[in-house]
Amino acid sequence: MKSEKIGAGLFMLLLLWGIAACGRLRVIAYDYNDTIGKYYTVRGFRMYTETYGKGKPLLMIHGNGGNMSAFANNVPYFSRKYKVILADSRAHGRSADPSDSLSFEMMADDYSALLSAMHISSAYVLGWSDGGIIALELAMRHPEKVIRLASTGANLWADSVGLRPDVWRDGVRDYQAWQKRMPLTGEKEKNDYKVFMLDFEQPHIALQELQKIRCPALIIGGDNDLIPVAHTRQIAAGIRKASLWIVPHSGHATLVDHSRAFNKRVDAFFRKPFRHQRR
Repeated sequence: MKSEKIGAGLFMLLLLWGIAACGRLRVIAYDYNDTIGKYYTVRGFRMYTETYGKGKPLLMIHGNGGNMSAFANNVPYFSRKYKVILADSRAHGRSADPSDSLSFEMMADDYSALLSAMHISSAYVLGWSDGGIIALELAMRHPEKVIRLASTGANLWADSVGLRPDVWRDGVRDYQAWQKRMPLTGEKEKNDYKVFMLDFEQPHIALQELQKIRCPALIIGGDNDLIPVAHTRQIAAGIRKASLWIVPHSGHATLVDHSRAFNKRVDAFFRKPFRHQRR
């Protein structure tokens, strides 16, 4: 599940689990460059974006409670070869969201609309955590927009199968703590709760739905991820053209703590002819 840079409740716990598992989580600031930042009005809100480099477009989608800075260890590498597109998802970072609902399907449609607004017909896609879920939904709902996708730390279900049981139990405790704070009054508090509930109640993706993904996909997880390895294997097995990579000695932050190997492996997957890899 979720969270590279997380604020409240469940998501802070998830981040702490990732730190404990990997021992060296580091995120370098790589966002909010006002000289290149741009807003696009898509689907009822203003989505903040930055682009780096030239070449084929590569859309990077961050996780729950985070923002585009999640890819600080990846942008310098990929921007030498691709046009890297960063964005703050709906209700995250600078992309304020006035609505009272949030879903992964909604967010996938947002990214599809963003690519259209940028006059980009299709892109490579890299998603981490919730961003990995959004990448899968984008490929299912808008297959023409995705050339290839790499998804790390994604889950299909918000239960003790899609999450490690201890992480799921922590989420239940956080939900109970939220209920004691009702009614919420501040706008930030309401937004934080909306973002929390996204991961507490969702996603709901049936395995057979993954058959809608037409493009090659690289499904990634850490061997000590918040997502059980067995579940990550289920996701890869459900996609026709999927390769699986379980990163050794890694928690949830595969693309941070193993950034050199991660960048090279994902780049090779994007560039080379597809062949199944299962490890």
